[in-house]
Amino acid sequence: MNHFTKKIVSAMMLAAIMIGVSARNLNAQTFKLIPDKDVSIKVLGSSNVHDWTLTSTVMESQGDFKIEENQLRSITAFTFSVNAKSLKSEHESMDGRTYKTMKADQYPKVTYKLTTALITAAAKNKYQVKATGDLTIAGVTQSIVMYITAGVNPDNTITITGSENLKLTDYKIEPPSFMLGAMKVKNDLTIQFNLTYKNNQLLTKSL
Repeated sequence: MNHFTKKIVSAMMLAAIMIGVSARNLNAQTFKLIPDKDVSIKVLGSSNVHDWTLTSTVMESQGDFKIEENQLRSITAFTFSVNAKSLKSEHESMDGRTYKTMKADQYPKVTYKLTTALITAAAKNKYQVKATGDLTIAGVTQSIVMYITAGVNPDNTITITGSENLKLTDYKIEPPSFMLGAMKVKNDLTIQFNLTYKNNQLLTKSL
């Protein structure tokens, strides 16, 4: 095989590889969060006086989900953001204190960006996902590992549920105290989420 022939063969092999990669990538489709009242994120905390919960149903999120033969194969390019001031409790006065503590005027959004996802089948159409990504709160970013549940539903939507324990001080937030120190917020938080996604093309048509 002469030098010119070798170049042609190499070029053909490279083209075949690229076509194969492109074909695999086409199987990953972009899914967006469905704007629905059942979609929510909750922040649970406590103080020396009482427990409290902040809830938001207003958020933005999307990801590339690869589904083959009705099985979830991969999750890539996943992002999530929620406006800090959309988190509400049962007490307006507490909300204002929370936004001040979170520096919501300076850093209006809480964001998450996936870096890797390891998927393990748990049951029919149910998967355990070890998700590693960057969570940013009050302008401080930390890499976290979350174990979440993903389900492929009969209507081809994907539901993601889970929870994660955090500490305020991990994000350089000092647990606040109020009423001259009579009420002290504890350092530990739990974030719970229930999110459902639909293929972006189908979602666009239905809106």
